Amino acid sequence: MSWWDETDGGTDEDEPYGQYDESSVRVRPNPKGNRPRTKTRPSYDDAPTGWVTNVDRGRFGVLVTSEDGEHVVTATKARELGRKSVVTGDHVSLAGDVSGDEGSLARIVRVAERTSLLRRSADDSDEVERVIVANADQMLIVVAAADPEPRTRLIDRYLVAAFDAGLDPILCITKTDLADPTSFLAHFACLDLRIVTSRADDVPFEALHELLDGKVTVTVGHSGVGKSTLVNALTGSTRAIGVVNSVTGRGRHTSSSSIALRVRDGGWIIDTPGVRSFGLGHVQPENVFRAFASHAVTVQDSPRRHPARPGARLGDRRPGTERRTRDDRRRAPRLVPGPADGHGRRGPRHGVGPAPAPLDFPPRWA
Repeated sequence: MSWWDETDGGTDEDEPYGQYDESSVRVRPNPKGNRPRTKTRPSYDDAPTGWVTNVDRGRFGVLVTSEDGEHVVTATKARELGRKSVVTGDHVSLAGDVSGDEGSLARIVRVAERTSLLRRSADDSDEVERVIVANADQMLIVVAAADPEPRTRLIDRYLVAAFDAGLDPILCITKTDLADPTSFLAHFACLDLRIVTSRADDVPFEALHELLDGKVTVTVGHSGVGKSTLVNALTGSTRAIGVVNSVTGRGRHTSSSSIALRVRDGGWIIDTPGVRSFGLGHVQPENVFRAFASHAVTVQDSPRRHPARPGARLGDRRPGTERRTRDDRRRAPRLVPGPADGHGRRGPRHGVGPAPAPLDFPPRWA
């Protein structure tokens, strides 16, 4: 007997849910109830491009050039970039709101290939590199002649980092009215460096503009040497300026991030925070050797200790300096124990002859 009573004339359409069957049920394959994420990503071939001018706590200032002129866009790094770093000087592609209006935020979706990369590490044994600036053309090394005292070894590290990154170094000596930099510059006489000297009452604007015109220049130097002062004079900006501690002789950190500023007569200069250490754990020696080949001054008529011998080769020894044989070393004077002193200890003395009998151990004074 069926439970369905066909005598009442009822049909499926008359029931509240009679128009539904098994095919009307929607089965979600994902237990989370959301759509699976696709692996297809946009190519951003038509995305507007820009140049990163500053980085500040996860926000990037990007200079965008359009038909209406230039404007700065505030952007953040897109998620698809992963752990790829974005630094000052990078050429990037943008998505989102690129109007540059107040409160707008764009996304950096792609970073173009870099032509140069200035890096440093915490120390020479640290393999983790810290990228400072990308796509720079030259490095302006700022050092004070006094107050604070110049550090030759730190300048050597700057030069090695510049050669490794493929940057042309420029040495700028400030505060020459306080001390004569001649003895300091003698350390770099073997390199064909471009050197500019500056003093408080005489800043060489013409020489600097000629070097910076049409170039992207990154400034480096430890705190207190006058980087920000020099940048303000060249760009008309108002970067904070610190003073040197009269007790420790060290400068105070006034710049906390890198920023690119336009030079008045052309070119860009990137002001970086002052550092007191510059690790070179990331440097490739072959890059430095190639750079020294183009910067080292050719030495002609170098003094020799002995005249060149016909047929001599590199590594040959001069006459009379041949390596000693084992028999020669046996006949040479050697250190032998001397007579015992009043306390029972034996002191060394120079002598020739066979070694005495071994001492009794432990010694009497032990």
